[in-house]
Amino acid sequence: MLSLEQLAGLWESHREVAAAKIKEFAIGGQRFAFNSQPAIMGVVNLSADSWYRESVCLSTEAAVQRGLTLAAQGAQIIDVGAESTLAHAARADATLQNSRLIPAIRELRAANILVSVETYSPAVTRASLEAGANILNLTGTEASDEIFRMVAAQDAAVIICHVAGSNVRDVGRYDLSADPIPMLREFFVRQIDLAQRHGVEKIFIDPGLGFYYRNLQDSAVRVQHQMRVFLNTFRLRELGFPVCHALPHAFEYFQEEVRCAEPFFAVLAALGKTDLFRTHEVRRIKAVLDTLGIF
Repeated sequence: MLSLEQLAGLWESHREVAAAKIKEFAIGGQRFAFNSQPAIMGVVNLSADSWYRESVCLSTEAAVQRGLTLAAQGAQIIDVGAESTLAHAARADATLQNSRLIPAIRELRAANILVSVETYSPAVTRASLEAGANILNLTGTEASDEIFRMVAAQDAAVIICHVAGSNVRDVGRYDLSADPIPMLREFFVRQIDLAQRHGVEKIFIDPGLGFYYRNLQDSAVRVQHQMRVFLNTFRLRELGFPVCHALPHAFEYFQEEVRCAEPFFAVLAALGKTDLFRTHEVRRIKAVLDTLGIF
């Protein structure tokens, strides 16, 4: 059981990094003040394989309508993706992804909504940025030089996701033997340096929370790992960039109340000083953050 004593001990052990300030910047003309106000990213899935059914949109019209609804509920950014990360999901090549993504990106941007695109494909990256996407949610490590150059050329932002493999569809096991933060820090230092050398300055880092790692299929092990990373997130602020977290589901514990899972994890993420909350449940997450902000 998580206790106040554990939280106090974590804070005292890393007090020197807790007050670190992070970079703030504008995306698409909208300024984000991450040091004082976290932001919310809503999710639109253009893949029928995505298990969070409320987020699945099988047409451009449905995707745009969901994006508009999430923005009205409080999402400052809409994240769109066209390939599920689930192990059994069908692969979607660049042509198929672009056919789903590009019309939705163009219409959302025409409505003045900031758009993030989740992909690890250079071809999808190029087409999405040219269509007006503001952020690349990068879920792979291959072709990083080429991809970072594209991001810089469009003055876009990038979310650098920790992936222990070439991409989220090609990973093995996650190292659970030690404190995860030093390993994450080493990965992000390397990737941030590479991105900046190619001219990218608007950077988020996403620790990745094991939705797809093969040895995190045991629910108790996975949830324990996720909780640990959330609460330790503030230790990554010394890198100087805002942290994005995708909120998990813990279906095995929440079952028919699964839509309450992301709000629960949002509390832990907020305690760990998360800056950007990626969620399927925008209305609920906004309520959580607004309530925590009263204290």
